[in-house]
Amino acid sequence: MRQAGRYMSEYRSLRERYSLLDLCRTPDLATEVTLQPVRRIEVDAAILFSDLLLPLEPMGIAFDFVKGEGPAIENPLRSEADLAAVRRFEPREQLSYVLEAIRQIKRALSGRVPLIGFAGAPFTLASYAIEGGHSTNFAHTKALMYGHPAAWHRFCDLLADVIGEYLVAQIEAGVDAVQVFDSWVGALNAADYREFILPHVRKIFDRLAACRAGAAAEGGPGVPTIHFGVGTGSILGELREGGGDVIGADWRTPLDEAWARIGSDRAIQGNLDPTLLLGPLARVFAATDEILERAAGRPGHIFNLGHGILPTTHVEHVQALARYVHQKTRQ
Repeated sequence: MRQAGRYMSEYRSLRERYSLLDLCRTPDLATEVTLQPVRRIEVDAAILFSDLLLPLEPMGIAFDFVKGEGPAIENPLRSEADLAAVRRFEPREQLSYVLEAIRQIKRALSGRVPLIGFAGAPFTLASYAIEGGHSTNFAHTKALMYGHPAAWHRFCDLLADVIGEYLVAQIEAGVDAVQVFDSWVGALNAADYREFILPHVRKIFDRLAACRAGAAAEGGPGVPTIHFGVGTGSILGELREGGGDVIGADWRTPLDEAWARIGSDRAIQGNLDPTLLLGPLARVFAATDEILERAAGRPGHIFNLGHGILPTTHVEHVQALARYVHQKTRQ
């Protein structure tokens, strides 16, 4: 999940001088921010510092980050005509700064840990573009989805094409795994997911599978894929159908129950509630023990938070958690 961020003093120091988009668009800065948690925390992989909204701007959907409020879309998409006006682009050209950051990070890591790349999934990207920012009910998004399904599917098909190619470009640049984030897809029920989202998510993972097959044909290793959504306890089976070697589970569903829904032939990522890190370490460790007991030593569990680290978290708690997980799982 998100490793870098405001909970780290060195990140806050950079943010005093640079905007979030400056950090994302400047390979030297993105490299530095990616490495900050690796230096301080016993993580088993680094996570590319970027933002899932970056593909929107080359598509003609301008946005910025408003202090204290998060991302804001300048002109939200609210009609069929708005959806139709979105542009296709080549990620290797217009997001080349992300790919250069990946190459720099890989050199800086020197094999210390693998690097995870990522991108946003169609529903999450579409909802940001349509709502104009964060939403609690996704009313504008669902109104377009239900009211203009053909336009919706064309838009999501374009998003899937772009995101699939963007992730392949990240693999070409050197990432060791890729994660597809569907942060807001928990707003959908299973039937709506199947009708409006599943074909497009599957298209992304099919593109990644073709990339893996091409690598295997050349004798190279395949890059594993992770599929994660928030609030997806009721649609974990649908996420599995969408694709991914690993399915992420947030903290709302006990790990063993989530794994049963996902299927034992897939790996699982999760699923400590990130707000626990705001409390005493004894409670953090007790919750960690429960997750590990539910995993029962089965292969394929990636211990992780159920979502990103909160800005008010003490970095010492994150360090202690990583040490504790390593200690417990080495026994």
